[in-house]
Amino acid sequence: MDDIDAFIRANTAPTRPPLLPELVLHLATEVTPLWQATEESLRRTGLPPPYWAFAWVGGQAVARTILDHPGSVAGKRVFDFASGSGIVALAAARAGAAAVTAAEIDPIAVAAIRLNAAANGCLVEADSGDRIGDALDGIDIVCAGDVCYEKPMSDRVMPWLRALAGAGKTVLLGDPGRAYRPQDGLEEIARHQVPTSIEIEDRAVREAVVWRVLPG
Repeated sequence: MDDIDAFIRANTAPTRPPLLPELVLHLATEVTPLWQATEESLRRTGLPPPYWAFAWVGGQAVARTILDHPGSVAGKRVFDFASGSGIVALAAARAGAAAVTAAEIDPIAVAAIRLNAAANGCLVEADSGDRIGDALDGIDIVCAGDVCYEKPMSDRVMPWLRALAGAGKTVLLGDPGRAYRPQDGLEEIARHQVPTSIEIEDRAVREAVVWRVLPG
């Protein structure tokens, strides 16, 4: 754990995401060196790429919507799926959620979530299990940012999210027009222009929509 924390601190800097000045996260300021460092670790240990080190625009949009409308999560139990840096989970905790879980299968992301929660004085539980298909009993709101970037991921996640919506949970999906986002069964609730880096996106600003996932 100490080695992972040291790796995160050595390869990131405390940064306030452009759409979320209320929060500070350990994020990569230079994409290529971190990616190369993680690829070296990947060869040795099998760790996944450092998606946790970037404030992806879909997650920023969901987090911004939550902070703009704190009553939507206040007193409720929130589950942030594929949490990455923990940005949505932190926004929910800051907005007054009764309990917040950030789910991530990447052990470095889990450590980053813990460090980011401490940096923001937020109480967030990190969950390292694969929760796709889980009924998430006891959860009121499920959030997912940028999960439609690959077809296998989208095909696996979206039916589960629709099932959760059918079970009465509020399900929020943040997406900047990824190729595999479904074209139906979604209700737009917010839209944001999100500054980003052309090192990780194809433009300096991307429009991200927050959708409510409808039962299917």
